[in-house]
Parts: sequence; structure tokens; C-alpha cells
Amino acid sequence: MTSSFDPVFRTSILVRFGDCDPAGIVFYPRYFEMFNNLVEDWCAVGLEHSFRALHMEQGLGLPTVHIETDFVAASELGETLCAELQVRKFGATSITLGIRLLGPDGADRVRCTLVLVLLDLHKRSAVSLPEALRTRIARFCVTQ
Repeated sequence: MTSSFDPVFRTSILVRFGDCDPAGIVFYPRYFEMFNNLVEDWCAVGLEHSFRALHMEQGLGLPTVHIETDFVAASELGETLCAELQVRKFGATSITLGIRLLGPDGADRVRCTLVLVLLDLHKRSAVSLPEALRTRIARFCVTQ
């Protein structure tokens, strides 16, 4: 029996006034906030593991340790972007994500590779991904 689970996590992002520069296009650092919000939504909805539970209850964080971004085309005030997130690979402590933001026409606006590490917030050191979380992450993995 094959699974109908889609390994791509998708959500919509409205380009708001606060995201834009005076020309009405997204000011590039705002994309990084959008990526972080996307990761937070993916954890809560896709992995069923909220940032609140992770940070406040478990004393863990998921900081970005590496990011590569291609700004393909401008996004404008009022547009709704389609955000797509896939897991490219994951190891003992890290997760490499592929992120795309697409315009209303379906064309790429921004492409990003993001590496996250599970961090013990008290010790400030990387820790292994728990097996239950690894199982959920694997559902979104396209290459592993």
C-alpha cells in the first residue's frame, strides 16, 4: 500500500506593509523572518511539536546555523506567496531544509537552503534529535 502523504509542507504568506520598503517590494531581511515563521509552522503542524513545547517545556531550540538564499524576483505588497518546505537531509543533530516562496503566478520568488541544529538551551550545545521527532521529520524528507 502506498502512502498519499505529501513530503512538502505548504502554507500561504501574505506580504504585509511592514514587510516592504518604500518601493512596495519585500525588503530582503523580511524573507528571513518569513523562513523562521515557516519553520515554526512546520514544527507545530507538520511535526506536531510546537516551538512552545520545544523551548519552554523541553529546554530545546532549533536555531539556524547556515543559510543560502537566492532572491529570484521581487514580491509586492498585498501578494499572497505560497511557501514550500522540504527536508533535504537530516543527521544526528541537524536538519537541512529546502524552502521556496512562489508568487501568485507559481514562479519562484525566493529559494533557500536552511540548516537547523537541535540545541540544548541551557548547555548551549547540540543534542541528538529524539527518535519520535526523527520519524516525523523523515516524512518530509525527499532524498534520505
